Amino acid sequence: MHLAQRVRIKRNKLSSRLAHTNLEDNSSFRRSLTLLDGALLVIGSMIGSGIFIVSGDISRQLGGAGWLIVVWLLSGFITLAAALSYGELSGMFPNAGGQYVYLRESFGKLYGFLYGWSFFAVIQTGTIAAVGVGFAKFTGYLVPELGEKNILFNGPGGFTITAAQLLGIGSIFLLTLINTRGVKSGKWIQFIFTFAKIGAMAALVLFGFFLFKDHSIWQANWTDMWRATNTTIKDKVITRESLSGLAIVGPLCAAMVGALFSSDAWNNVTFIAGEIKRPERNIGMSLFIGTVVVTGIYIAMNLMYLNVLSMNEIGINNQNDRIALMAAIKIFGDAGTNFIAIMIMVSTFGCNNGLILSGSRVYYTMANDGLFFPAAAKLNTKGVPAVALWMQFAWASVLCLSGKYGDLLDFIIFTVLLFYILTIAGIFKLRMTRPDVARPYKAFGYPVIPAVYIILAATICVMLLIYKPMYSWPGLAIVLLGIPVYFLLQKRLKPTNDQN
Repeated sequence: MHLAQRVRIKRNKLSSRLAHTNLEDNSSFRRSLTLLDGALLVIGSMIGSGIFIVSGDISRQLGGAGWLIVVWLLSGFITLAAALSYGELSGMFPNAGGQYVYLRESFGKLYGFLYGWSFFAVIQTGTIAAVGVGFAKFTGYLVPELGEKNILFNGPGGFTITAAQLLGIGSIFLLTLINTRGVKSGKWIQFIFTFAKIGAMAALVLFGFFLFKDHSIWQANWTDMWRATNTTIKDKVITRESLSGLAIVGPLCAAMVGALFSSDAWNNVTFIAGEIKRPERNIGMSLFIGTVVVTGIYIAMNLMYLNVLSMNEIGINNQNDRIALMAAIKIFGDAGTNFIAIMIMVSTFGCNNGLILSGSRVYYTMANDGLFFPAAAKLNTKGVPAVALWMQFAWASVLCLSGKYGDLLDFIIFTVLLFYILTIAGIFKLRMTRPDVARPYKAFGYPVIPAVYIILAATICVMLLIYKPMYSWPGLAIVLLGIPVYFLLQKRLKPTNDQN
């Protein structure tokens, strides 16, 4: 083969690769993460503290043990359907930025920005703040001086700063610092803490079935498993309302909020696509493996709860929905308190590492598009967006000190579902508008599975607007607030390309 011909072939391959990605050059990122690293990031980011507490609210919304498992199964199915659909997009656009890039490529820069805006304002940073303070609260069980009851500052208007808030900020600072030292540093934190939390949860499940001998609780819970009741507690007065027919739909959707939030953050692996080897294959596989493993763990945990705790104990007779704590005390006695405290500390610390590592890549990509602070577009000598990491830390710290991180989390799931719906709708649009772009992996069950996800998620959003307006409408307001911000930024930008 002549030299000129070989050069022409190489040039065509390069052109094809650039056309395939149609994204900014992220070659300065170092592709050092494997399929195992990606799967552990999915698992570690998904499992935080939700699985240890939200089953209490689910049981109050719906009552029966069968409905409790249905909520977790349905949430797992919805999450898996979304993850399998994202595999196609990750194969088309295997570079840093993930969901922000998918929305930008599907619908234009405005939609990408609205996601990035919500992501920085509340979705990622609010979650980081809440998980950080959650870590500190359970540390407070072991060392009370570090807990939320130790108030260090009393300010005007009821503003307070607790030791837990400062410890939460300290944990976020430490993880941010570690991640500025390179992606491999964050990778090892993720590896160690994810395996530790999986091992601890597996031990709790096994001991809950084999060490706990009172089988009458299990039998009682399943005797009337499909009796649906909505329970409210006001001024220590318990009111139960029987549900049947279509009346179940609203409470079912409301009950799924906690389960869906506990299953969220699975998409974080897409944000670090620029650092994953063979991203067109490994991201989709990471999403599949991670979501299946977590769904299995969550179902096993809830079956263990039903073996150890009565439905009244799960939904009513507990303190602040500390379901796992109550179960551990029944299994291990007083030592169960320390066991659960350490387990949740490990879980939340590892979860936050994944959130911190991946979130900064979105701001990096936005900055390269001129839609975020320009300094966030730079990588340090370790090949990571250190400035973006510290910006994320700064805003998450503000949310920690505000004491409003819990309220922000209530808004998140509605907002997250909106963007998941839009992103998966982008698969349909891109199939029509850009059919020639290479798709190493195609959405499983297309068009049925993606369409089913859109219908289910949209139904939940509508029901949340009706049944939980105090959470859903503020979430929508946060998104819409990004529109004037976007156009203000556009006035400061030079015209760049044909994206709008």
